[in-house]
Amino acid sequence: MSELERIEKLEAEIRELKGLNEEGIATYSFSQIRFEELENLVNIEENIHKEEIFKQWFENGIKVSKDKVNFLKKLIKRNIKLIKFYHEEDLKVNFIMPLVNKIDFFLLDYNIRSFANEKLTYKTKKFIFNGEADFIFSKGIKKAEKPYFFIQEFKQEKTRKDPEPQLLAELISAIELNNEKSMRGAYIVGAIWNFVILEKLDKNKYQYFVSENFDSSKIGDLKGIYQNLVFVKEEIIERVKREKEYEQKVKNGLGKYKD
Repeated sequence: MSELERIEKLEAEIRELKGLNEEGIATYSFSQIRFEELENLVNIEENIHKEEIFKQWFENGIKVSKDKVNFLKKLIKRNIKLIKFYHEEDLKVNFIMPLVNKIDFFLLDYNIRSFANEKLTYKTKKFIFNGEADFIFSKGIKKAEKPYFFIQEFKQEKTRKDPEPQLLAELISAIELNNEKSMRGAYIVGAIWNFVILEKLDKNKYQYFVSENFDSSKIGDLKGIYQNLVFVKEEIIERVKREKEYEQKVKNGLGKYKD
């Protein structure tokens, strides 16, 4: 190995240790990013005045049939003794996936489905967010083309890693990659769900709202989680319908694409 090759190898090892790519840009994994790092990269602040912003979402009037309530009760009964001990995959397979599958986000007619462990990369001149999103409800069939909703981190405890900044980094990436103004999601710590809304205020400036806890081991809260996710599904369907109608108008020469 020549002296030049040794230097290049050493430089590559140093970049890797520092989390830098070949251009010297710092790369942050969704699964590892901390709040301190996120706050140093973007202007982001939690808005604690959250009652109104969650009102439409949570007071959705979604009806839950008796059969669905019985399903939710059985889901709790089956998992209640183990849910606080579950590792991420256990929680996902035994509790989260049955719930999500019951709602059914597999909507081929609308070109929508759920994606698990989907790769996502958002690159700027100063940093890169990179990694796999645990769960996305997105436009697209073969790949996630336009994410609408994220669920992050099926964790046993919050002490090891904090899922909140990880979800926020994913939501920021989705907003910027798809030129959106807001994005929603949820993060899960054991039995506890928190819903999140992120809004873009200006370039590199965001605010976010975090809901009160929903304890999925209690039937009232689990019913609320179910209703909130069904509302998201129905809202996504309506949005896709509007987009198709607009595209058809453009195709017929009755409208113009927006910048």
